[in-house]
Amino acid sequence: MSKIAPCLWFNGEAEEAANFYVSLLPDSRINKVQRSPVDNPGAKAGSVLVVNFILAGQEYMALNGGTRFEYTHAISFKVDCADQAEVDRLWNGLSSGGETLQCGWLRDRYGVSWQIVPSVLPQLLGGSDAAGAKRAMQAMMGMTKLNIDELRDAYEGKSAA
Repeated sequence: MSKIAPCLWFNGEAEEAANFYVSLLPDSRINKVQRSPVDNPGAKAGSVLVVNFILAGQEYMALNGGTRFEYTHAISFKVDCADQAEVDRLWNGLSSGGETLQCGWLRDRYGVSWQIVPSVLPQLLGGSDAAGAKRAMQAMMGMTKLNIDELRDAYEGKSAA
């Protein structure tokens, strides 16, 4: 495990959010649910205070810290997707109850920002064909959920059907 683990702040939703996230990604699980031994600003005695969980092999902590603070796009979680089926599954799951944004970004129902990115994207945007990379970038800028076939077609200069 990494020495550094992101901590996500919630207002009573830490366990619910952790369960939601681990349900979507393989190699994910809840490791420990810690209950508060005393009343505090974020949790009453006996209620969930901290949830330690693994998400796609990365350790996280969800904290019921009290008053909700809004997340910004300055911090987001990028998910590398092998194919369009994975993009679609994660996009649909994470955006449910949330907000979809431009270029593969979304904000989930808890306000956390995610980038759902096909692993082929860096090859298309940084490929040796500068004109193709430009077309792929322009195509991406017009998308919300990223579409691998449309990005490839743009890179290759194929007309949209």
